[in-house]
Amino acid sequence: MFPRLPSVDKVLSSDTGRALQEQYSRDAFCDAIRADLDRLRERAKASESIDEAELTPDAVAGRAGSTLADGSDSRLRHVVNATGVVLHTNLGRALLADSAIAAVARAAAEPLALEFDVDTGKRGDRDDLIVDHLRALTGAEAATIVNNNAAAVLLMLNSLAEGRQVVVSRGELVEIGGSFRIPDVMAKSQAVLCEVGTTNRTHAADYERAVCADTAMLLKVHTSNYRIVGFTKSVSLGELREIASEKEGLIVAEDLGAGALVDLAKWDLPAEPVVAARLTEGADVITFSGDKLLGGPQCGIIVGRKDLIERIRKNPLKRALRCDKMTLAALEATLRIYRFGRAPEEELPTLRMLVRTVEELELMGARAVASLRTALGEDYVVGVEPSEAQTGSGSQPEITIASRAVVVTSQTHSPDAISAMFRRARRPIVGRIENDRFLLDLRTIARAEDLVPLFS
Repeated sequence: MFPRLPSVDKVLSSDTGRALQEQYSRDAFCDAIRADLDRLRERAKASESIDEAELTPDAVAGRAGSTLADGSDSRLRHVVNATGVVLHTNLGRALLADSAIAAVARAAAEPLALEFDVDTGKRGDRDDLIVDHLRALTGAEAATIVNNNAAAVLLMLNSLAEGRQVVVSRGELVEIGGSFRIPDVMAKSQAVLCEVGTTNRTHAADYERAVCADTAMLLKVHTSNYRIVGFTKSVSLGELREIASEKEGLIVAEDLGAGALVDLAKWDLPAEPVVAARLTEGADVITFSGDKLLGGPQCGIIVGRKDLIERIRKNPLKRALRCDKMTLAALEATLRIYRFGRAPEEELPTLRMLVRTVEELELMGARAVASLRTALGEDYVVGVEPSEAQTGSGSQPEITIASRAVVVTSQTHSPDAISAMFRRARRPIVGRIENDRFLLDLRTIARAEDLVPLFS
């Protein structure tokens, strides 16, 4: 016998229904009620036994409320990054400094002079918020920003080389995450790609032979996410500058990708091209990311000669690719740390994670192990061992950084099962499986306590 289901109106007028209407919109609540009633009908059609208690208006309202509670939770789940990858693309890349977080919150909550000159009372330009900082930090004549580095490359090429030839070494035609390929971006920019050299060896003569009346740019791309080793040859920026000097108006550009504002070698970290140095070596214009080694928000930064930056800024695409006020607030605060801060590595989470000592990680690991042994119980073996962390986001792929990791093993649970258990925590903990063992790398963990409370 088909069960008698309550009407939507009866569910709405039940005690539970009236209470939930104080919390959720009526339309959303009605949709959830109808969905629950449909599920009951399907169960009945399948001759599934349904208890009378499931059919009461309050019961239907309760289940609908649970559906709304699940659906109204934020899809952005906060996780603990225990992968050992400092700039993890899938986990949001760079974490912001406290001052940048505060700047974002204030930009979101209060009106601000985004495109307004307070002194003159006239319209201003949002780029003015960051240009002086970037000029001081890089030595560039001018600067502008867009919403990511792929956009920066696209805008630069379209503005400076539309319909004309751009010469690139075949060994630098990179692909990064999300199938972002330099040749594809160049095609969209309507610049004409001219490949020179071979995969492993490109000479200055290759560029010289390619340059013609239609050549607008010599483009160098920093191969940050792979390395070609062995029998290799590449052409330096200085050499490209010499070649360009032979033809009036020929531009030398470089896509640095990760981009660093300071020399990482000062902290005994693997060296990365510094933007200011690359301009000095011969680049007319450079593009790089804001949310990688710089440690700021997602954006694409373009610095270089004033006349070239002005051409880029006047491109109609610039408005389509511009950054919002919160990105600008975060970037401006981050740049202030570099420009005026005494020790950027103490304020910027990205640099702080990269420069932490192994001794610091061992102390944190000892605290984490003691707590995890209590939380996990006798089925698990927990200890600290040497590990190797990475910068991430396509930066320095073949170089690792000495680290320490909490290793969790079990005779009764596989590494995959242990990994899944940690991910099921109220605040998911994301580690890595290496050599058939589950690791929680400490270099990317802020506090030992982050590994524990969800199991207590």
